[in-house]
Amino acid sequence: MFQDKITDVFFDLDHTLWDFDKNSELAFDKIFKEQYPKIETKSFVEVYAPINQACWKLYQFDKITHEELRYKRLKDSFDSLNYSISDAEIDQMSKDYIAYLPENNILFDGAKEVLEYLKSKYKLHVITNGFAEVQYKKINNSGISDYFATITNSEMAGVKKPNPKIYQHALDLAKAQKHNAIMIGDCIDADVKGALDFGISAIFFNPDKKEVPLAVTSVAHLSELKNLL
Repeated sequence: MFQDKITDVFFDLDHTLWDFDKNSELAFDKIFKEQYPKIETKSFVEVYAPINQACWKLYQFDKITHEELRYKRLKDSFDSLNYSISDAEIDQMSKDYIAYLPENNILFDGAKEVLEYLKSKYKLHVITNGFAEVQYKKINNSGISDYFATITNSEMAGVKKPNPKIYQHALDLAKAQKHNAIMIGDCIDADVKGALDFGISAIFFNPDKKEVPLAVTSVAHLSELKNLL
């Protein structure tokens, strides 16, 4: 479908290649077993996951800072559970969570196989809004760093997806042209609409099979990319 014109494929990382939800739960499980044995991990994560997503959306559009995101997602989660915890404890938990998170390296099913398949045909890249230090650890620890020619993060670009400047930064770093590029990611606003508005083709990674606009190309499993690229 896209094969004729594409030379460079750009991937989002979290929730697209790297299974953030599963790895995040493992990180919290380690923290709670070591320090807060009365907290049940699955119950906490059920509350935390949507709050974290909402906080990331605020961060994505510069409505909260990096530090506020790290605090707010934990504070709001514990408040929702009516669990009393001090700011000092939240600060320490945030640090532990960031340290433990990249120790877990579960990728989405088919991720390495698809990267292997695509690498023989295209130059592969990452564009991520995640915190630079943590993202590099995730990529290295999960054994996928060798697949990517470049990695663009929002800290080096100075802006976050869907800001067009991060896409231009990524193209410049990759020495690629927008009409020869495609973006693959799980966020309609940041990855898909952001890329399309900038003039880059896009594919929506949609494992939950959410309803999407008819004009958006989507896949529910990464292996489906082999039929499109």
